[in-house]
Amino acid sequence: MIPKIKSIINASIDVKKSILTDDSLIQTIEEVVKVITLAFQNGNKVLFCGNGGSAADAQHLAAEFSGRFYKDRKALPSEALHCNSSYLTAVANDYSYDVIYSRLVEGICVDGDVLIGLSTSGNSKNILNAFEAAKEKNTVTIGFTGASGGKMKDVCEYLINVPSTDTPRIQESHIMIGHIICELVEANIFG
Repeated sequence: MIPKIKSIINASIDVKKSILTDDSLIQTIEEVVKVITLAFQNGNKVLFCGNGGSAADAQHLAAEFSGRFYKDRKALPSEALHCNSSYLTAVANDYSYDVIYSRLVEGICVDGDVLIGLSTSGNSKNILNAFEAAKEKNTVTIGFTGASGGKMKDVCEYLINVPSTDTPRIQESHIMIGHIICELVEANIFG
């Protein structure tokens, strides 16, 4: 079992090394930091959406902004869109699971907000629909995906596509990149 444990750790390290040497991806992360910083400075909010483990990651990253990361500071307006279970179950039941996020985007997003969708495949229909709704609201869209980017690569403004096809390794890297973004945005705004 010990060799298997080490193999899994090495696989995670290998994905992160691939990110480290991908200058284009690093530049996209830098651009995303600037976009989110500007949104918060302009009084806008940053919203997250995902499914399953990616929903948990969305909630985690939203909490880093609305709670705190390193600094004791004012809260930044950030939410994960799946946290209202009454809304989620009503809309999924009455309409479709495919519109749970797009209906919220239609209702609460304004010009200059940011919507971050996490989907390891890049093909989550509810996130694709949310990105389409976000465009109509002049909300910036950022996709966190795996290597191919899936269908999200064609509908988001910024694509952070982790160079892997292995779901757990992609999710681990989404959190790492999310933490990098949170740390740098917090430093930009609060010094």
